[in-house]
Amino acid sequence: MFGFLIALLSGALMSIQGVFNTQVTKASGIWVANAFVQFTALLVCLAAWLVTDRSSFTTLWKVEPKYMLLGGAIGAFITYTVIKSMEMLGPARAVMLIVIAQLIVAYVIELFGMFGVEKQPLEIRKIVGMGVAIAGIVIFKWT
Repeated sequence: MFGFLIALLSGALMSIQGVFNTQVTKASGIWVANAFVQFTALLVCLAAWLVTDRSSFTTLWKVEPKYMLLGGAIGAFITYTVIKSMEMLGPARAVMLIVIAQLIVAYVIELFGMFGVEKQPLEIRKIVGMGVAIAGIVIFKWT
């Protein structure tokens, strides 16, 4: 149950952050806003690290394969694409498309066991569920 609530909170925060970042971009520029977002995230993470974890940063070099360390760089492009999609489509449409893309990509990752994730079997009910989600986006877009 706690995982469910955390996931809901994550989705809500992502939507709010996207709106905030889009507004900041209007006053500054997309890469300035993106840099500010990533910098403030760094500050929050460092503060949380100081208060809680305190594990060594050198453990990062033990991560294998090394491309797994690209999460932060991917995060910069996530911020960019969220800002642009919200600017062009509005928050509701952008978030719907972002979520369906996340769902499809996550399922493909599971199906093929990519990036060290345990491989899962193809399930028709999950394909149908994605189809229903896509139909919902189509209905939302044209109403």
